[in-house]
Amino acid sequence: MDPVQPFDDPAMVANYAQSTPRKVPGFADLHRMAVLLLAERAPETATILVVGAGGGLELTAFAGAQAGWRFVGVDPSAAMLDLARRVLGPLQARVALLRGHVDDAPPGPFDGATCLLTLHFLTKDERLRTLREIHRRLRPQAPLIVAHHSHPTGSEPIRWLARSAAFAGEATTNSAQAAAAAASMAERLPILSVEEDEAVLRQAGFSEVALFYAALSFRGWVAAA
Repeated sequence: MDPVQPFDDPAMVANYAQSTPRKVPGFADLHRMAVLLLAERAPETATILVVGAGGGLELTAFAGAQAGWRFVGVDPSAAMLDLARRVLGPLQARVALLRGHVDDAPPGPFDGATCLLTLHFLTKDERLRTLREIHRRLRPQAPLIVAHHSHPTGSEPIRWLARSAAFAGEATTNSAQAAAAAASMAERLPILSVEEDEAVLRQAGFSEVALFYAALSFRGWVAAA
């Protein structure tokens, strides 16, 4: 699967800012927690790397919460970057948006980084390479925040994906619809277990890997470069 393809669909892009918060439990709180965890180690005048920045939702939350931070956001989808510019509005003055992948980001060093709702599109090898590229752009001990689909070790990912699909559909989604949506996601997304996710982070060079967010099929970790 080409991870960029869905994010170049005009209908998906037009609905992204409204639909995504409904699909991810505690979406706004995830952003608030990310800011808190970044701020524990990042200075008041930090520069933060945001990988998978298209849409601009986390950038808007981060920039609104920390007036002294500046950001570099990278994303392969031109349409999603256009959406990010619209969503950011005047906050864009503190954000540099780049089309491409992590390899296209400046060398840094950055004071922190995030990669939210992105890594589940990547195979294990691609995920490891991406995390290594993020790691080498961070200052020593700088924080990384990641969040994406994952599943408890030893469990079937499709069960957790079905629960997330049901949550996203609210009362309009019955169990059969949720199961069908989960099967489609499981086929398209190379989802790892919690144990595998944490191992990849450590293999990429990160330490102090800790789970801070768990919501149905979504998990989030904080780690130190």
